Amino acid sequence: MNIVLAPDSYKGSLTSVEVTDVMKQAISSLGYNDMTVTKPMADGGEGTVDTLLSSAGGEKIPVTCTGPSGEKIDTYYAILQDNTAVIEIANIAGLVQVPRTERNPDNTTSYGLGEVISDALDRECTSFIIGLGGSATNDGGLGMLQALGIKAWKHNGQSAGIYGKDLFDISRISLADMDPRLSAVSIKVACDVDNPLYGKKGASAVYGPQKGATENQVGRYDAALDDFSSIIEKEQQKTFHHTAGAGAAGGLGFALLVLGAELVSGAQLVADASGVQSDIKYADLVVTGEGQSDEQTLYGKAPGYIAEMARSYDTPVVLISGSLAGDQDKLHSKFNGCFSIVTQPMTIEQCMTHAEELLYKQTKQIVHLLHSMWE
Repeated sequence: MNIVLAPDSYKGSLTSVEVTDVMKQAISSLGYNDMTVTKPMADGGEGTVDTLLSSAGGEKIPVTCTGPSGEKIDTYYAILQDNTAVIEIANIAGLVQVPRTERNPDNTTSYGLGEVISDALDRECTSFIIGLGGSATNDGGLGMLQALGIKAWKHNGQSAGIYGKDLFDISRISLADMDPRLSAVSIKVACDVDNPLYGKKGASAVYGPQKGATENQVGRYDAALDDFSSIIEKEQQKTFHHTAGAGAAGGLGFALLVLGAELVSGAQLVADASGVQSDIKYADLVVTGEGQSDEQTLYGKAPGYIAEMARSYDTPVVLISGSLAGDQDKLHSKFNGCFSIVTQPMTIEQCMTHAEELLYKQTKQIVHLLHSMWE
């Protein structure tokens, strides 16, 4: 059989690259003459860079930039073989990079993202894929925009700082010195949320608390993002704040729209970049999966997207996930088979600790069964 392995990560246990490796080893151990193609998936969050390096090929680029709290950090991004830069905010200004006790949007910045974009421009990248999942910031992209040349001033005429708290005192912005190279590149942003920039469903109200914002801060940031966007939109004579996804990553979605970016489904973006569709077209079987699957899997998540693609070519698709929950009849409407790697009573901790072993055994069982049915 020609088998395409295109799972997402098992969050907290295995990356998508590790999941595909385990699946491939399990299939190889059966001794059949299967041809396996590994196309690990992601949705734009943590692991997107490594996933696309594995599935599309390219080079990992080490870089030093400003971290979420203003310190210098060593991180990386990727340049794919078609000269596309792949950048994820989780590697630059990620929430996991800030200790829980120190999380406060007043003191975080997206400045490092602008520095990494500049580095990729220096390397003559002509297109960008930017994943926004897992940010620690609520600065509306103020820091990123400043790193790319945009100027901002406070009411007293002094230059504005680069942190979230600096949003509260901005009177004027100039786009005149924005890096001119940005007008000649394509920027696609992996964004699977539809929040506007501000309001009851905006960046601050929905995501601010997990970044350490108090109830009072949420209200202040909501008002500040309203003012900030009004100033920029007046300067550009365009409106972006109401666009679905403008509130992603503490308003980075808005700032990237200002740069001319296109916000798209993360799963679609990764799938297109990896070229998985051409492999699925000629496959006999597609195997996908994730940490936990339920009805939400069918709405924008990587396994659901892979299932739709497989069905368009009448290719059987199997879901192997850490656990199954919710209305499984809905899952079966898209997948030919849905399986959990947990086959006996276990605690969550045990499942996560032994995820690799459980995945190996279940993959082996399922593929062996399918071979016996198709022979």
